[in-house]
Amino acid sequence: MLTQDYLVRMLVDFAAGIMRSMQRRTEHRDPKGAAEMLEGAIGQSVDLDGDMLLALAPESIASILQVSGTDPAATEYVARSLMLAASYRADAGDTDMAALRADQARAIAAAYGHDLSDMEGDAPVPEADLAEAAMQDFLAEE
Repeated sequence: MLTQDYLVRMLVDFAAGIMRSMQRRTEHRDPKGAAEMLEGAIGQSVDLDGDMLLALAPESIASILQVSGTDPAATEYVARSLMLAASYRADAGDTDMAALRADQARAIAAAYGHDLSDMEGDAPVPEADLAEAAMQDFLAEE
């Protein structure tokens, strides 16, 4: 029960971080700041050093998450959040970092069997869907 409570609290905090980053992107028109906020939330959600984790090559980030025992339910939101961060980075003109974040997201999705096809291509990233789904899943855990 304690483990489940910890996981739910961590995931709720992560969902709140997603929502704050989306707010920063839309209300403050600050895609770079929104990406940085989202990346910080990712680090906190996996209970690892976020800066170190996000500096890893795509294949390495997936391996570290697997070795650290990160809950598979959380990894889908990590992958989707990385894809959202990639979108924000691209909007801010940081194409190299956007490509890295997208590759990291794809590597995590491949390692855990998550489908990110709705976030690929020219379609806009469904950020509202991500936040809503996260909150629904997290509340269902309680």
